[in-house]
Amino acid sequence: MAKKESPAQLRARAKKIVAHLHKEYPNPKIALEFSNPLQLLIATILSAQCTDARVNIVTPSLFRKYPTARDFASANQAELEQDIRSTGFYRNKAKSIIACCKALVERHGGKVPERMEELVQLGGVGRKTANCVLGGAYGINSGVIVDTHVRRVAQRLALTRNENPEKIEIDLMGLAPQSEWFDLGNMLIWHGRKICDARKPKCLECALMKLCPSAEEFLRKRR
Repeated sequence: MAKKESPAQLRARAKKIVAHLHKEYPNPKIALEFSNPLQLLIATILSAQCTDARVNIVTPSLFRKYPTARDFASANQAELEQDIRSTGFYRNKAKSIIACCKALVERHGGKVPERMEELVQLGGVGRKTANCVLGGAYGINSGVIVDTHVRRVAQRLALTRNENPEKIEIDLMGLAPQSEWFDLGNMLIWHGRKICDARKPKCLECALMKLCPSAEEFLRKRR
């Protein structure tokens, strides 16, 4: 792994990585709980700088109180802030949710659009959120979700040398067929949570150890 890989070698290694990930995470669903596209959109906005577990505690009562985009659009911001306070950054999130849902009502009749170009024009929605909604709610492989877990794991696996999430996404999209994009993001997220921890990666337990250029360095430090 010390030698610089050719594009063909990188693609071959990436194919093996994806195959191993499928064995480890055969059903890589989103951890956020939702019943419809709007709920997934709101939950994904809330998940920024917050654990999915915390979001899942907040959203059941939130979705009962605000069942439609129109309900969120007409919400009192101060009240919504208190409803989502425990997710952190609640002022910005409340502002984004209201702006997003106003746009949904005005431009899309309250329905969450099924196109990337339309989703990213909504308040508080970037490619990560759009990919999550399109893949999770509509089964559309629009791209690869890139969050902090995906960024860390992809860099450690030397699947990308980029820091920018959109550039990382482009790199990952080039290493897997489109049919794998949504699953790939979710599998990397689960792997980051369970094995490839930010501070203490469990290299000895990792099914990708022999395919990971970073594993040798981490193991050397432990000796």
